[in-house]
Amino acid sequence: MVVSTMIVACAGSFYQDFDLTWGDNRAKIFNGGQLLSLSLDKVSGSGFKSKKEYLFGRIDMQLKLVAGNSAGTVTAYYLSSQGPTHDEIDFEFLGNISGDPYILHTNVFSQGKGDKEQQFYLWFDPTKNFHTYSIIWKPQHIIFLVDNIPIRVFKNAESVGVPFPKNQPMRIYSSLWNADDWATRGGLVKTDWSKAPFTAYYRNFKATQFSSKSFNPNSDAEWQTNELDAFGRRRLRWVQKYFMIYNYCNDLKRFPQGLPAECRRSRF
Repeated sequence: MVVSTMIVACAGSFYQDFDLTWGDNRAKIFNGGQLLSLSLDKVSGSGFKSKKEYLFGRIDMQLKLVAGNSAGTVTAYYLSSQGPTHDEIDFEFLGNISGDPYILHTNVFSQGKGDKEQQFYLWFDPTKNFHTYSIIWKPQHIIFLVDNIPIRVFKNAESVGVPFPKNQPMRIYSSLWNADDWATRGGLVKTDWSKAPFTAYYRNFKATQFSSKSFNPNSDAEWQTNELDAFGRRRLRWVQKYFMIYNYCNDLKRFPQGLPAECRRSRF
C-alpha cells in the first residue's frame, strides 16, 4: 500500500482554521468566514493564529496591507513554534509614510536564534489589491514567494553546523501592531494616530502539508528536487538584483569575525 506524502487542506473558512487571539474586537472574521481583518488603534493592535500545527508544507495567504500613511505599523505573518528554543519563519511588512514603499522583512529562526534577515521593496503597491505571500518549508530548504515569484531561498546548511528548523511543528500567526520605536527609519517617524484605525485584510488561506512520517527519500522525487526550475531561478535573481535592500550575508560590518557559514555557500 502506498501512502501519499501530501495532505492538502483546501482553502476553508477562517472560522474553521484560525482563532482570534488578541485585540478584542479589532480582529474580525466576516463574509461567511472568507475574509479576516486586523486593526490597530492607539489602545491596541490585534492578532490571530492557526488552530493546527504544521511540520513541513506550503502556506499561502493573500494580504492587503494598511493603506495610506502606515508609518510605525508592522503587519507580521509568520510560522512559529513556542519556547526559548523556538523555530520561526517570518514575513514582516514595515509600513511607511504615504508615497514611500513598504519594506518586506524576512527572517528565519532555528533553536531560538535568528539574525538571518533579508529585506525587499515590492514591485507593486501592496495596499491597492490582495497579493499572495507563500512559504514552502521542506527539510532541505525554505522558500519565500510573493505572487508565486521566489524572493528568497534559505537552504539547509546543517552540514556546516547551521541549525535548520525541521523538528518543531509550527502554527501560523499574524499580528498588526505599533512599532514606531524602530520600524520606520529607526524610530524617527512616529505613528500618526489621527489616521487610525489601521487595517489589514486577509483571504484565500491554503495549507498543503507534507507528511514526513511517510517520506521515503529513495522513492519520493518531490522531496529530492531543488523546487526552483530555471525560470524560478531567473525570477529569484531578478528580485534579488532589483528589489533586495538588505542581505545579512553582505553585511561585513555586522560580522567582523567573518560571515555566517551559510553565507559562504552557493545559493542554488
